[in-house]
Amino acid sequence: MSTVTTQDGVEIFYKDWGPKTAQPIAFHHGWPLSSDDWDAQLLFFLKEGFRVIAHDRRGHGRSSQVSEGHDVDHYAADAAAVMEHLDLRNAVHVGHSTGGGEVARYVARHGKGRVAKAVLISAVPPIMVKSASNPGGLPIEVFDGLRAGLAANRAQFFRDVPSGPFYGYNRPGAKASEGVIANWWRQGMMGSAKAHYEGIKAFSETDFNDDLKAIEVPTLFMHGDDDQVVPIDDASKLAVKLVKNGTLKVYPGFPHGMCTTHAEVINPDLLAFIKG
Repeated sequence: MSTVTTQDGVEIFYKDWGPKTAQPIAFHHGWPLSSDDWDAQLLFFLKEGFRVIAHDRRGHGRSSQVSEGHDVDHYAADAAAVMEHLDLRNAVHVGHSTGGGEVARYVARHGKGRVAKAVLISAVPPIMVKSASNPGGLPIEVFDGLRAGLAANRAQFFRDVPSGPFYGYNRPGAKASEGVIANWWRQGMMGSAKAHYEGIKAFSETDFNDDLKAIEVPTLFMHGDDDQVVPIDDASKLAVKLVKNGTLKVYPGFPHGMCTTHAEVINPDLLAFIKG
């Protein structure tokens, strides 16, 4: 397997496909998944002639199941270790959900001179949890409930999430895909329960306001208005106002996992932004 070892000794698994001379697109996955969640995008952009890179976050997928470092600072530094190892330049960074937060911090802190554009899809920034300064956020009890479900029966919890809100399969008339649900479960169960448990705090309580303000490259926000996991009003609609050169594209009725359920719409829109 292709891995890079970080400064604190963590092995990060990555995929690096396509011509090494082509423009690179780096994909950052959501919680609690792996780089496999980008299958539909990796294959699409390979056919379009790009070099595609995707890594498994620490504690997720095939990367080391370490005890420490399950926070956004380490996530971004781990991503930087992969990008520097491959010496990626003029890269487009695409992040979904938690991966969108990872992209924001990576670009702000590590990406100077290496990043051409950024895309945040159904992403968690600016900050998810409700507070006096973020009154539209989700109450901490929502995230406590996620932790309780994971700790009590992770295997069942990781069936319930994709069967319901993640892909909008709980909506009237929705046609659930057993394959998609099982693949989500497979990816989740490959990872570490500790990483996933602590990752909930990372994606819900991390404040990305300063990261967004520091991003200077063209940035596209893509978000479904029926996202039940990261509601759009307190996420992309606020985040786009903080970057210097941001665009928001809203997808009526699309769920949180729209890169999978609606890849035939998302992929061409991504391509248009990258080429534009």
